Amino acid sequence: MASFQRRFIGAVRLSADTYEDVEQDPSAMPQAALVVVVASITTSVAWYFGIGSGWWIVQGAVQALVGWFAGSAVLWVIGTRILPGKETEATLGQLLRTVGFAQAPGIFGLLVVMPVVGLFIPFLVGGWVIAATFVAVRQALDYDDTFRAILVCLLGWLVAVAVVYLTGLGATRVQ
Repeated sequence: MASFQRRFIGAVRLSADTYEDVEQDPSAMPQAALVVVVASITTSVAWYFGIGSGWWIVQGAVQALVGWFAGSAVLWVIGTRILPGKETEATLGQLLRTVGFAQAPGIFGLLVVMPVVGLFIPFLVGGWVIAATFVAVRQALDYDDTFRAILVCLLGWLVAVAVVYLTGLGATRVQ
C-alpha cells in the first residue's frame, strides 16, 4: 500500500499500478475524496480572483463531490452492466476511488493565473484529467484494452450531458 503522496504522483503520471493500488484499497476512499476536493479548490481559486466570492470555492467543492459520486455511479453501471469485459468485476467503491484519483492532474488548474500560458491551462489540464479517467476506468473495470474504457467514458459523458440538458442544471442564472 502506497502513501497518499505516492498515489497522488502516480495518478498524475497515469500509472496503471497506482490505479490498481487505489482500486484494491477500500481505505483509500477518503484520499480519493480529498483529491476531488483539492482539484476543485485549485480550479475555484482561479475563478475566485475574477469573481470575488469565497463561496464559489465551497460550492465548487460540494459540486465536485456530488459530480464525482454521480459520474462514478454512471460509469459503474455502463461498465459493469452494459459493456463489461471478460474479466470485469468491480464495485462502485472501486470506481469511486480510481475516478477520484483521476482528478489529480486538476491541481495544475491553479496555473491558469499565469499570464499568457494560463490561457491554455484549462485545455491541457482537462485533457490530462480525461486521459487519467480512461486509465482509472480501465483499471477499475479490469479491461484488457483502453478502447472499451474510452467508450464507457464517452457514454457516461453523453448521459451527463443529457441529464444536465433535461434538468436545466447547466442553465445560468441572472440576478
